[in-house]
Amino acid sequence: MKILVAPDSFKGSLSSKEVLKAISEGIRRAVNAEIVGVPIADGGEGTVDALIASLGGRIVDVDVVGPLGNVVKSFFGILNDGTAVIEMAASSGLNLVPNDMRNPLITTTYGVGQLIKEALDKGCRKFIIGVGGSATNDGGAGMIQALGVKLLDEDGKDIPYGGGNLHKLKKVDISSIDRRVYESSFIVASDVTNPLCGENGASYVYGPQKGATPEMVEILDDNLRHYASVVKETLGKDFSDVPGAGAAGGLGFSLMAFLNAKIRSGIDIVMEASNIDEKVKSCDIVITGEGNTDFQTAYGKAPAGIARIAKKYGKPVVVLSGGLGKNYKDLYDVGVTSMFSIVDRPMTLQEAMINAKKLISDRAEDIIRIFISGRNSK
Repeated sequence: MKILVAPDSFKGSLSSKEVLKAISEGIRRAVNAEIVGVPIADGGEGTVDALIASLGGRIVDVDVVGPLGNVVKSFFGILNDGTAVIEMAASSGLNLVPNDMRNPLITTTYGVGQLIKEALDKGCRKFIIGVGGSATNDGGAGMIQALGVKLLDEDGKDIPYGGGNLHKLKKVDISSIDRRVYESSFIVASDVTNPLCGENGASYVYGPQKGATPEMVEILDDNLRHYASVVKETLGKDFSDVPGAGAAGGLGFSLMAFLNAKIRSGIDIVMEASNIDEKVKSCDIVITGEGNTDFQTAYGKAPAGIARIAKKYGKPVVVLSGGLGKNYKDLYDVGVTSMFSIVDRPMTLQEAMINAKKLISDRAEDIIRIFISGRNSK
């Protein structure tokens, strides 16, 4: 028996590599099988690890300005071909902000720009930037400030960090931008198709999960609209309605506007790098997973991407998830065979996260025992 194990991370609990290990341990308790392991990511947490696992490379550690303006330890990857892989969440992610301090009026993407600059210093001229898991709603303003762009108020002074200050912007000065960005190519790895502004934009859709109250959401949306209008005056082009402009609180907008970035599906990038198509084709069963599965998973997240390939080859796909949320059964339409929560009794989220390794391993064993029983009864 050949089993492909291709999970995403369980965010806040286990990396994709750790989930892969836990699933594999459970499988081995049930059967002596050939296990092909592929860590997967969709542009969020784990993207660097997933691409390095498939293509080879190294991790570079660096201190940057975090989402709250304090210094945080961060990192990026450099693949063997010289491509820099950056997870914006590693510098500006929600995981770096305590629950009681979440406030997208003040959080910044400045650290993302610092990571880009560090990679440029290392000689990188090709970039893949994963934009999942952001704590920010500043339209990418902080990022471009770190790269030398001046965002000036009516007195000619730099506007402060955060989406709550974008209304102060009067002028964009790109004369001091790091010219090396024009020698480089940028791909945004994202599963988000939202525009920058409006009811389907960054602030209304994603602001609340970053700590925005209804009043903050209105302010942030108005400020992003103002930001886009001033940028348009400077650059002569408007990316605010392009699908993906609203990714990571509008970081997608500035990446496209200032760095000429192209947006691609994060899961597609990772799957292509790992040659997942051939691996699915040659296996007997696929086990994937993620921290929480709901209707959003069907729109470009890792389990859905895996399932679409498996459906093409008629392979069964099992999703192991920390929790099964609203309309999770939508995934049956894209090729998932069955879905299971790892939770085996009533417990708090904290308990589930602490015990995730054992819960995942036990559930993987249960699933494989069912699969073996079905094969043996034929």
